[in-house]
Amino acid sequence: MSGDRRGEQSDPLLTWMRTFPVSGPCASYEDLAGGLAIAQVLNLIDSSWFNEAWLMRIKPDPTDNWRLKVSNLKRILQSILEYYQEVLSHPVSEDHIPDVAVIGEFSNTAELRKMVQLVLGCAISCDKKEEHIQQIMTLGESVQQAVMESIQELLSKEPTDTVTSDSYVNYDSQSRKYYFLSEDTDEKMGILHRCHELEQQVSLLMEEKRNLLAENRTLREQDSPDGDIGTPQMFTKKMLLLQSQIEQLQEENYRVESARDDYRQRCDELDREVQELHQRNQDLTGLAHEAQSLRDEMDVLRHSSDRVGKLESLVESYKKKLEDLGDLRRQVKLLEERNTVYMERTCQLEDELHKAHASRGQVESLNRQVSDVYI
Repeated sequence: MSGDRRGEQSDPLLTWMRTFPVSGPCASYEDLAGGLAIAQVLNLIDSSWFNEAWLMRIKPDPTDNWRLKVSNLKRILQSILEYYQEVLSHPVSEDHIPDVAVIGEFSNTAELRKMVQLVLGCAISCDKKEEHIQQIMTLGESVQQAVMESIQELLSKEPTDTVTSDSYVNYDSQSRKYYFLSEDTDEKMGILHRCHELEQQVSLLMEEKRNLLAENRTLREQDSPDGDIGTPQMFTKKMLLLQSQIEQLQEENYRVESARDDYRQRCDELDREVQELHQRNQDLTGLAHEAQSLRDEMDVLRHSSDRVGKLESLVESYKKKLEDLGDLRRQVKLLEERNTVYMERTCQLEDELHKAHASRGQVESLNRQVSDVYI
């Protein structure tokens, strides 16, 4: 990158541009992308055409807003083409017309060299051309040679396919359409309709301006007996008004295009949000299904838990019954033991009863014997 910057610093056209006292930096082609330095050089070249009022309409170098750069460069290029057509009477070949959209957005070096080459052509063809040529002669020999080759390339080109200030409107419109409309085929129809209306208004105003220029040129030719038009004077009030209206419409057009880009960016953001929400919705749907399955499983477990509770209650009742049965067994055993004791006692009593019966028989026998004795 530093090698490219050093190469630009040694570029002959940039070396020539740095001979003019401009307020901003002029070390590289990127410094010229805003258009202010070029406009100041043009004002120094011919202050009657590129006057202070015209210079005031060039915005200070916008570092972030490339659309303002394009607006500045478009205004500068249109004035240069008018200068070539009206003052120099030398139409510019289409090969030498820079693409201001590419310059404003990308600071393209090749397109900027075309712009500086047009500025050089203005300098060596204006009324003060001797002064500017002397200034070129003070530069190095290699720089002089390269500058003269650029001049010859610019002025010796056969104007078979020229671009005038009138046709530049269509050229610029096509350039804007290529860079702004070809990116997305789904632009907002309202913004496109507004852009189309603005372009039609610009075309009508440029047509009226061209007619006024032709009328003004005819009047100047009538005033000049030898047919020499001479240096053009200031535009009439109506022409200045038309020029102001054209610039306002073009700026409004750029504002509409900027708003369209903002809408497009907002749509992209909304699309991303929709995709994120869709993904989130899918995730939540999966979680909902999982929650439903867990809920079903929980219902099954709750039912099982109820059954377990009932079974536990039944087990507790069985435990109590077993405990009661143990008590009954102990009571039965105790009763069996008592019954055994009672049976043994009964047997003893029966034995004693048998003995008592036997003793009673003996007593009765003895009583009978005694009775017999006494008798």
